[in-house]
Amino acid sequence: MYKLAANICKVILKMNGSKAKVYGAENVPEGGGFVIACTHTGYIDIINLGLSIYPREIHFMAKKQLFEMKGLGWLINNLNAFPVDRDNPGPSVIKIPRQLIKEDKIVGIFPSGTRSTESNDLKQGAVTIAQLAKTQIVPAAYIGPRSAGEVFKRQKGYLIYGKPFTVESGKEARDEATKFLEQEFQRLTAELQAKI
Repeated sequence: MYKLAANICKVILKMNGSKAKVYGAENVPEGGGFVIACTHTGYIDIINLGLSIYPREIHFMAKKQLFEMKGLGWLINNLNAFPVDRDNPGPSVIKIPRQLIKEDKIVGIFPSGTRSTESNDLKQGAVTIAQLAKTQIVPAAYIGPRSAGEVFKRQKGYLIYGKPFTVESGKEARDEATKFLEQEFQRLTAELQAKI
């Protein structure tokens, strides 16, 4: 299902000039499990992020409400997404991504919520997962179409990867890494804007 969806999306985005131009692809590890944390503005960034490293597949963390929507829940479940309850996070928030990383799979997280407090919690979550899984976290930023409407208006997409980093053990290291991730989002976004 992932392969089919990736090929269909690739054709549509390419036809409309919206397939993201990728910078910093050399920063993405070629093997093993790790976390990709990317800025988030709409669902097209999810597609472009997935296509940027295809044929490797990304297992995206998604809010559980999406899985409860008829049709959409079935689709995203078959596209490797896994649910997380942001209001009442349980052990599965950490357990599922840790297991995926242990299996050398890539976990994709978009740690930029609609509220500043939620955004900080999600960034902390991405860092915590990388810390507990003892793996790298790769920061990324995206600028481009956010919806199908913007794709069909032929808006161009751009994606940039920063250098991967690891998180030492302890709360202080986690807090520092969370701040660093936020700074990387800002730096990468600015760098991308300068290239456009």
